[in-house]
Amino acid sequence: MLLKRGVYLIIGLTSLLLGIIGIVVPLLPTVPFILLAAYCFARSSDRLHHWLMTHPWFAKALTDWQTKRALNKTLKRRAMIMTTLSFAISIAVVPLLWVKVMLFCMLCGLLVYLWQIPELTE
Repeated sequence: MLLKRGVYLIIGLTSLLLGIIGIVVPLLPTVPFILLAAYCFARSSDRLHHWLMTHPWFAKALTDWQTKRALNKTLKRRAMIMTTLSFAISIAVVPLLWVKVMLFCMLCGLLVYLWQIPELTE
């Protein structure tokens, strides 16, 4: 049991770090990493879960996801736009064709995932 909590804690901390880095770095989607961090913290650390669920940046989206399994329409649209922009910049900068194709495929997969998430109207 203690080992399982430790694994969830490590995954949660890693996801939180990647989510925060994803705010400013292309190719790292913030929303899925923060959702994963909340899931892992709920199973490993009451203190970190409470902190994340009450954090001013993430609380509303996490509460919406936890209670309604949906995201705010504006947040979802912003996530899709920022994801597309960051991938487009990366695709434009990368010189290798196979990497461009791989990035484009990753973009399409992530956009399909985001598109399938139910929306909350404001």
